[in-house]
Amino acid sequence: MILGFVMVPTYLRYMGAEAFGLVGLFTMLQAWFNLLDVGLTSTLARETARFRGGGLDPARFGNLVRALEVVFVAVAIAGAGGVCLAAEAIATRWLNVEHLAYEEVSYALQAMAVAVALRWVGGLYRGLISGSERLVWLSAYTTAGAILRYAGVIPVLVFVGAGPRVFFTFQLMAALLEFFVIWRKQRAVFPRISSRLAVDNPWTAIKPVLGFSLVLALTSSIGSLLTQIDRFVLSRLLPLSEYGYFSLAVLVASGVIAISGAVGAAVLPRLARIEAEGDGVKFRRLYREATRAVVAIATAAAVTLGLFAEVFVTVWTGEADRASHIAPILKAYAAGNAVFSVSAFAYYLQYAKGDLRLHLIGNIIFLVVLVPLIILGVSRFGGLGAGYAWLAANLGYLLLWVPLVHRRLSPGLHWRWFMVDVLPGTLAVGGVAIALSFVFPVEGGAVMQVAMICAAGILALASGLFVAWILGRSDSAGSVARDPG
Repeated sequence: MILGFVMVPTYLRYMGAEAFGLVGLFTMLQAWFNLLDVGLTSTLARETARFRGGGLDPARFGNLVRALEVVFVAVAIAGAGGVCLAAEAIATRWLNVEHLAYEEVSYALQAMAVAVALRWVGGLYRGLISGSERLVWLSAYTTAGAILRYAGVIPVLVFVGAGPRVFFTFQLMAALLEFFVIWRKQRAVFPRISSRLAVDNPWTAIKPVLGFSLVLALTSSIGSLLTQIDRFVLSRLLPLSEYGYFSLAVLVASGVIAISGAVGAAVLPRLARIEAEGDGVKFRRLYREATRAVVAIATAAAVTLGLFAEVFVTVWTGEADRASHIAPILKAYAAGNAVFSVSAFAYYLQYAKGDLRLHLIGNIIFLVVLVPLIILGVSRFGGLGAGYAWLAANLGYLLLWVPLVHRRLSPGLHWRWFMVDVLPGTLAVGGVAIALSFVFPVEGGAVMQVAMICAAGILALASGLFVAWILGRSDSAGSVARDPG
């Protein structure tokens, strides 16, 4: 995420706002392409964790992996091929292109479609490696891929050319390399499965997990729609250059989910494994500890971005005149993403227990509420209206739906979870950050302003983690007192 933030001003300088709008479209296409997943990647991650916990025999697991490979490759070819065939129509009839050549935009769409398809198939192997808890390797792989995609393209833009054709050709080559590396890794992690087990009929292997996958697919599809509907509507209503600036605000705010989501990526397979082992006490303890960590991280990131949004955007892009337009959108999305990160724990609980019915119902209700809010907000206030619609819908979900999920799947959990694990950390981080906003200077050079923002964020995060540590110790002491044995 840091690389993305640092490199965006360089992209803008060399490519221009209109070409950068295609980068925002690239991100949206990847999210929409994930709808073809039908929940199978997340299902594979869960089945891998269950396999390691003794809940799945090797032959059945191996056949499932091979069958999913067949399905994913076939769907990737069909999906990328469809986008490539429609590229010219999208460039000429959907996007509001002002200065770029239609042929160049069409080529960029085709290159990004193939790159997205490769990364999507690679996502299947990410699920396999994540479920096996090889998270250190996966983190190193993700970091190397980010360096290649974000920083590696800069010399190409400088010395070869700064047009969309050059940029997306490089992204396609990077996607090919990333795919090859993760394909080799999954073969190394499970050599017996890769070399000895095979499946003649993919349906036979997938059928036992299809029910869970379909529910997960529906919820994932609705979730992708929820997070992308505003961008989809605005891609039609705004000129491509204005859409590029809107994408900037969304990109920065997505850092809140990316940073806190790292905790979720580690917690999900471990929760599924503990559930398979049947240790309810250990399950609740990990669930609550992870909640306190995410509250500290997400709240610190969101509040810091919200309080220093205009300063951050000005230093980041070097365009003070645009900062006043981007900053309000950034504030709304940062706050909404923080609430989203905390609400996600209801999904973690259901995922680990293998019961996503409430998650599906909740997402449908969320969609029914959010879409009219988005349309109304965008039509009246543009990107800012979409941001506040996102924030309002997420607050409603956290306060009204998450308690129902907890009561159904883990009775007696919600009150302590919200009042002990969520609320104190949020208030501590918010209070410290607000106090710092009055103390820290808002003037000075770029280096001073960056140092000020970083210091505020670190101090706010430290306060949240300290509260989480205190709450963890007191909660553990209370548990011992209630159960001396």
